Amino acid sequence: MLSAESLARIDREVAKYPADQKRSATMSALRIAQQEKGWLATETIEFVANYLGIPPVAAYEVATFYNMYNLKPVGKYKLTVCTNLPCALTGGYDAADYLKEKLGIGFGETTEDGKFTLQEGECMGACGDAPVMLLNNHSMCSFMTREAIDKKLAELE
Repeated sequence: MLSAESLARIDREVAKYPADQKRSATMSALRIAQQEKGWLATETIEFVANYLGIPPVAAYEVATFYNMYNLKPVGKYKLTVCTNLPCALTGGYDAADYLKEKLGIGFGETTEDGKFTLQEGECMGACGDAPVMLLNNHSMCSFMTREAIDKKLAELE
């Protein structure tokens, strides 16, 4: 189900914890699986759970609790816009509305070409850089004015 490389990466994460605490690597293992597969199908979550030796429901609870895990296919670029209060007060909703207009999609939707998925996000811990957007769960984009959004979208084209 997962490549040897991904399994080796999971093994490195598991090794960080005591032998009887493999469950502690659940978040990392799901992240690695998602990086390989693009999203977490039920079968992938079950595979990770079995690999870690934990009940599948334990891994499913983690995958459904955190919004960084994709439980359905997403575009090549997942754009998560913070709309919590500090970002909302400094243009978070404006940034989100502009992205909706530019991409022709709403929150939770993917463009027809499969390139972009737009999501609403919770606080990303960068309130001083508001409004912020997270690209593919890994790259923080700060001060997302219309001009900054246009520039980022052009870079991703």
